[in-house]
Amino acid sequence: MFKIGDVVVYPAHGVSEVESIENRDISGSSISFFILKVLDTQMTVMVPVTNVENVGIRQLIDNSGIDQVLEILNQRSVPIDNQTWNRRYREYMDKIKSGSAFEIAEVLRDLNILKRGKELSFGERKMYDTARTLLVNEISTSKKIDKKEVEMMLLEAMGKIEPIS
Repeated sequence: MFKIGDVVVYPAHGVSEVESIENRDISGSSISFFILKVLDTQMTVMVPVTNVENVGIRQLIDNSGIDQVLEILNQRSVPIDNQTWNRRYREYMDKIKSGSAFEIAEVLRDLNILKRGKELSFGERKMYDTARTLLVNEISTSKKIDKKEVEMMLLEAMGKIEPIS
């Protein structure tokens, strides 16, 4: 289990720090909560200790996980689902909400491939930015390196040389 000061990943919100563990009385029962501070947005989130696994809170990705993320981003010949944009959007959103760095990398890779063939819609661009930001924040925190350096790493893995936009 996590302790105060641990840096964890809260699905769809990103890298967070466990600020405290508090007991609250709710409907006559005392329930323990992790109080998390999302580092990117400074938002505070309360998660019942008993619900941590269901929510998907996890440790930061390690070096072998980062290598796997870069391998996923490096894949070029991935069939992009030609379903309607809103169905694809829901599928990608589910992957982002899963909190898995690997599924988030798949979303970034797929949108990057899609971006090469056509202009992304506003929703797809927003999702691209969300996936990129989640990966950049987690990898930079895990490796203790600058976010710009991580962005360059992701660009190289995706075979791009211009800045991500």
